[in-house]
Amino acid sequence: MNTQVLIVGAGPVGLTLAIDLGKQGVRCILIEKKESPEFLPKMERCNARTMEIYRRLGIAGEIRSAGLRGDVPMDVFVTTTMTEPPLLHLEYDSVDIAQAKIAGCEDTSQPAEAYQLVSQYTLEPVLKAIAETLPSVTVMYGTEFEAFEQDAAGVTTSARHLDGTVLVIRSDYLAGCDGGGSRVRKALGISLRGEGNLLKLRQALYRCDELFDRLPLGKGPGQGRHYHVADNQASFLIMQDSTRHWTLHSVVEDDAAMAKQFEKVVGTPVKYEMLYVGEWKQNLLLADRYSEGRVFLAGDSAHLVIPTGGLGMNTGVGDAVDLSWKLAAVLNGWGGPKLLEAYELERRPIGDRNIGASRYASLGRRRWRSQWAPGFNDETPQGESLRRNLARVADTEQRKTNEMIGAELGYRYIDSPLIWDEPGGPEQLFRTYDPTAWTGVRLPHIWVQDGVSIHDLIGRTYAVLRMGRDPESVDPIVEAFRSRGAPITVLDFPEDRYRELYKRAYFLVRPDLHIAWRSNELPEDPARLAAVATGQAVEGLSRLHAANRHRKEPVYA
Repeated sequence: MNTQVLIVGAGPVGLTLAIDLGKQGVRCILIEKKESPEFLPKMERCNARTMEIYRRLGIAGEIRSAGLRGDVPMDVFVTTTMTEPPLLHLEYDSVDIAQAKIAGCEDTSQPAEAYQLVSQYTLEPVLKAIAETLPSVTVMYGTEFEAFEQDAAGVTTSARHLDGTVLVIRSDYLAGCDGGGSRVRKALGISLRGEGNLLKLRQALYRCDELFDRLPLGKGPGQGRHYHVADNQASFLIMQDSTRHWTLHSVVEDDAAMAKQFEKVVGTPVKYEMLYVGEWKQNLLLADRYSEGRVFLAGDSAHLVIPTGGLGMNTGVGDAVDLSWKLAAVLNGWGGPKLLEAYELERRPIGDRNIGASRYASLGRRRWRSQWAPGFNDETPQGESLRRNLARVADTEQRKTNEMIGAELGYRYIDSPLIWDEPGGPEQLFRTYDPTAWTGVRLPHIWVQDGVSIHDLIGRTYAVLRMGRDPESVDPIVEAFRSRGAPITVLDFPEDRYRELYKRAYFLVRPDLHIAWRSNELPEDPARLAAVATGQAVEGLSRLHAANRHRKEPVYA
């Protein structure tokens, strides 16, 4: 078999990569050792940036239809059991309310899409069905990756069907999206480094049709998505997207104990079935490299985070769309040699940053959980004091887990050979989003008319944006890109509000919506700008770019 890109692993990251490549007409084969998507509890939320990406792929509506209905509150509780008054109630908007706020926003402070609670076992079949409709995509479940060899012209991969049939696939490029135990990464000899095995927990999936509709139970918390139990077992109950399935994490001795733990957390008899139980470990790990030759890593194969903060799968989706447009550009003949080099230079610092955000959120959770002590549940002055203190600490620390909009939207590609150098820039905060339209950031969203985002106007091309009245001709920029075969379009925004919000008159935006260049004046050398943005070799680029080409530690502003 021959294809342009072979993708190993059909989780959300591999499927997103296949869909994005397929929508650009790139031929790709996706192989997955499972026979079909599994009904196992993993991620349970697409964040705002991921939903923007799915909007851009034209599939956000299908994902919302499959996920949690829009009117359900996204509240978070800290409690002792589901029958007792919560120690802390953090209120968060339902998707419907969040979408309404976004629709009414007239500046750049909001994303184009709100988050969506959708369990991985729901998301994967949706993405699989979409990928299978694309003519250039071949999806092959029940096919296990075994080994590969790469040379100057491509990659030869051997795989095996469940019936024992050996398959040999020749591709231009290989993408390893095969998870934390990635065989592709191990075949490259790339290590994961950081903090491993920080905590070992059991996770169980239950079906309980009555629990959600009965909430609140007695004086317990009402309807929401997360229920953190104040105990010495790190118990944490999660409502899944059906509102009929629940996931419980806890430190217990064995699998059988998870049934009793569910009953203990709920606090009153309910009918339920335990569908799955397994063990998992908390890790904060980053791959030494994201690529070697024609082979690339994305998602959990390149970075492992603690689910606290919801940055695992969502970071991987960002990897997928960054890698996708660069692969398509090179395969279409206009992408220069630095384009694929820049994948690691751009995405590895984001992986490291999001590991830091996950650490920050996880330490916050550990901090409030550490306030638990024997006698916590006693109806005594000491017990009351312990509960009041834990609630006070949690009111600060638990928010670090649930409020990550800065990490979601505000990341910036710094020191990339594809970005025109511009010193300074906004601080990359985890919890606060700064919509400054600086080079390297995703172009901040704004509505240009009802239901139409500025993002929607930029297709699979570079775009020159002209902000304000009486702009100069940008024909030299357009000609510079077209002479290299790179697609480019020009968009005009003459209203004063655009110039006031974005703070510059001219922008060059890449096919992935990140800003490559901005200025109040036209570039003196449009050919050089085009060469930088398309990954061509350019003499005189900053020494920092060259010095960091093989750097393992990420660079920050």
